Amino acid sequence: MLEIRLALRESFSLKDKRRILRSLKDRLRHDFNVSVAEVDGLDMVQSGTLAVAQVSTDSRYVRGSLEKVLEVVKREREAQLTHYDIEILHQ
Repeated sequence: MLEIRLALRESFSLKDKRRILRSLKDRLRHDFNVSVAEVDGLDMVQSGTLAVAQVSTDSRYVRGSLEKVLEVVKREREAQLTHYDIEILHQ
């Protein structure tokens, strides 16, 4: 799982925030076949937290994939990465 905290400096309303995050979530889902959801700060206009999850039997593959997701997020123009945490869950 990858938790991403974002600053949305160009967001001045919840409508702006939803547009920015929806675009990012859709792109990550399409490009990396991951699950993405906004998980915190739902009413905060200029910040948001996304959780990105991927399931596999190969933890190295998942870590690499989540690191690629992180690189895409770092290049996002409308959302600035402020914090992230990668956690690999094992059974």
